[in-house]
Formats: sequence, C-alpha cells, structure tokens
Amino acid sequence: MFSCCVAKKDERLAARKNPNSEMERSMVKVFIGGSRAITNLPPSIAARIDNIIDSSFTVLVGDASGADKCVQKYLAERKYENVLVFCAGNLCRNNVGNWKTKAVSADANEKGFDFYALKDLQMAREADYGLMIWDAKSRGTLNNIFNLLDESRNVLVFFSPDQSFHTIRNAQDLSALLVKCGKQALAILEEKLDISKRLTLSRATIQTVA
Repeated sequence: MFSCCVAKKDERLAARKNPNSEMERSMVKVFIGGSRAITNLPPSIAARIDNIIDSSFTVLVGDASGADKCVQKYLAERKYENVLVFCAGNLCRNNVGNWKTKAVSADANEKGFDFYALKDLQMAREADYGLMIWDAKSRGTLNNIFNLLDESRNVLVFFSPDQSFHTIRNAQDLSALLVKCGKQALAILEEKLDISKRLTLSRATIQTVA
C-alpha cells in the first residue's frame, strides 16, 4: 500500500522493516484526511482502510465534518480501536468511536483555517505515511500533502474528480497531480497557499538532502 519513508525513531524503522508483532505494527502511524466536501467514503478508500486495519497500523484522523467524519464512521463500523483523534483546542467536534484524543493547542489569535491547520500539521509530523482524499479544491487537504512532504513522508492521494490514486513522494509528483486541476481552482489555491513557492522549497530541500 505504501512504500517506505523516513522514520522518526529507530524503533519505528525497525518495526516497518520487520513488523512481526501487532505491537510493532501499531507503531506505524497513518494520517488519513480529506476534503470537507466529501460526504461518502469511496469504496476504493474503504478498501485501503481495510488494508490499514489488517496491518494493525495506528490511524491518525482529525475531528472535522466531511472526510474526517466519514473515515471515523467507517473505522467505528469496523470496530477498530487503534485510532487517535486530533482536535484543535479543547473541543473535539467529532469522535464517533470514542477513541483517545489529542488536543493541539493554538494561539488565542489563531482563527479559522489557521486555527485548525495546527492540528493537521501535528498529525503530519507524527505520521509515517499519509492517505488523503482530495477533491482538487480543498486547500486544507493540499496543505496536508505539502506538510507530509515537508516531513519526508509518502502520501497516497485519492483524486476524487476522476477516482484515481497517486503516490506523492516529492514535489515533482505533486506538480504532476496539480496539472489535473482546473486553471480556476489552481489560481485560487495559488492565492491561498502560495503553491508555486512551496513546490520550489520542496524541490530545494530534496536537492540539499541528496
């Protein structure tokens, strides 16, 4: 499902190389997220989540409506317990399975997108892989993809307009996916996320590491 990416801790790297026990597999964390406009979980995404469940990986998921809530509902239906729900501030908007939660504090001046983006950033930092459901419009989901790339994490993106999957390992992969977006949508995303600059920074980081 996912190819190997950089580990944050030696033991997590060892767990991925030789995941013999359920405890070792549970150390691998997958950040699942997506657009708030997503109201039904595509069957192909459900199948990927089934793979995650069968592998006993830990699921990191947000508390928003839309894709987050759809993923939560599916995990609850499957009675999967290895889930951690991230919430912004002290209020958790959705926790369908009554799983453990992690509150991410925000500055009092943070509001709207910036307020909720902080918890998404924390999930990207803690994850080993990402699985994103993107409608080609959501800046939050695209921001998550960028954040995961910044952490040297591979991301499997389900591109909902044509129901296709794309593995994003670097800025070049993401650029190829963005070509599939309409010009108007790209213009809006450029204005809100400065995607051209972020792609350039991602390429520069890869060249520096190489």
